[in-house]
Amino acid sequence: MLMNSNNDQEIQIDESIDITSDTCPMTFVKTKLKIEKMKSGQILEVLLNEGEPLKNVPLSAEELGHKVLDITAQPERKTYKLLIQKK
Repeated sequence: MLMNSNNDQEIQIDESIDITSDTCPMTFVKTKLKIEKMKSGQILEVLLNEGEPLKNVPLSAEELGHKVLDITAQPERKTYKLLIQKK
């Protein structure tokens, strides 16, 4: 699956997870478990809600050394799309 980020570079999405129905701390637990199954350099697309998940998931991913590539609002769904590159 290909998408354009805000800086117009093509990014290859390797895995995707929807955590919009989950609450903290399960939002990051599920994200972390998905990342652990991936190879270094692969990209994870995370669909999440605003509020605590939007604040905590990117921060926690960066604290573990992963790179947050993009955060995009999806106003029609009231969700956000987060792209994380595994370290």
